[in-house]
Amino acid sequence: MAQPETLRAFIAVPLPPAIIQQLADVQRRLRRGCPEQAISWVKPENIHLTLFFLGDILPERQVPVEAALRVVARNARPFTFSVQGVGAFPNLNRPRVIWIGLEEPTGQLALLHRAVNEAIANVGFQPEDRRFSPHLTLARIRQRASREDAQAVGEAIRRAEVGPLGDAPVEEMILFRSVLKSSGAEYTPLAQFAIKD
Repeated sequence: MAQPETLRAFIAVPLPPAIIQQLADVQRRLRRGCPEQAISWVKPENIHLTLFFLGDILPERQVPVEAALRVVARNARPFTFSVQGVGAFPNLNRPRVIWIGLEEPTGQLALLHRAVNEAIANVGFQPEDRRFSPHLTLARIRQRASREDAQAVGEAIRRAEVGPLGDAPVEEMILFRSVLKSSGAEYTPLAQFAIKD
């Protein structure tokens, strides 16, 4: 029997063009010190703040997800976060993901993440149990990268000085579909949820 077709989906906050431009500039600076064969860079226009990764879902599950997100958006209020700093997961000695940091001291971003997590759990998804660590992914280190290449990436991140890049408003959430292609992931908005005063 044929397997039913699924959607690879996630929920995210989009970024304003000015921040995307700043992130592209940081990528260009980092590229100069990183071995190109070791890294897969995220296209600047694809960089976003992920709130929840749904994974591969059946299309009929999209309807309850959208209903849950409409409730979250209705109960949330707009806010902003600042974009600054650079680092790597799990650490600079063994980098796997290069990230740009976020600052949101009021706690509203953590509350929005928790509300999304609970709403999605209520419609049958496994809630995320790891601590929310908001970030913007700039690049991923390839599985086949040598130890020397990974160390060179860590050194490039250490040398990079990334100060404040600006503020990003949180005024909507988007349910995206992700299609993995040889040229990189392609994201298509499936539904948008405005966060208003």
